[in-house]
Amino acid sequence: MKAAVVFFLVVPFAALGQPPCGALTPSDIEGPYYKAGAPLRASLAEAGSKAEKLVLAGTVRSADCKSLAGVTLDFWQADENGEYDNRGYRYRGVVKTDEQGRYRLETNLPPPYMGRPRHIHVKVQRPGGQALTTQLYFPGESRSENAALVVKVERQGGVRSATFDFGLP
Repeated sequence: MKAAVVFFLVVPFAALGQPPCGALTPSDIEGPYYKAGAPLRASLAEAGSKAEKLVLAGTVRSADCKSLAGVTLDFWQADENGEYDNRGYRYRGVVKTDEQGRYRLETNLPPPYMGRPRHIHVKVQRPGGQALTTQLYFPGESRSENAALVVKVERQGGVRSATFDFGLP
C-alpha cells in the first residue's frame, strides 16, 4: 500500500497512460498527395466548409525531453469531400513551434474517404534535421494504424480540440 501511495505522489496524474516524454513519433506513409511549398499559416479552416472545426495543438520535444523551438510542421489533408487540392494550397499549410516547442493549427475536421480513416498528414522537421513524415489519426476511427499516432480529442464549445505531442530524435 505504501508503494502505491508513493507512486501517486511522485508520478503526476496527467502522466498516467501517456507515452514517456522521450518516446519518438513513428513515421507513416506520405501518400501520393504531398505538395511542397505550402504557405506559412496557422489556419487551414474554410468559412464555407460544412465540416466541423478542429484545433490541433501540442508540443515538439527531443528524445531527451527538451522543447524544440523553430520546428516546421507541414500539414496537408483532404477537404470535406475527401479530395486533396493538387493545384493550389487548400488544406495545406506550415506552422512553426514557438520557444516552448508549442504549435497550434486551426482546420476543418477531415472526413474518412475511400476506405481510409480520418487523418491529417504532417512532415515535422527541426532546423537542420531530417523530416519525419507521418499521419495523425482520430480515436475509434483507425483500424490497424499505429496507436501512438492517435490524437487525444475533447470538445470545447462548438469546436473539437485535438492534442498531439511529437518526439524527434
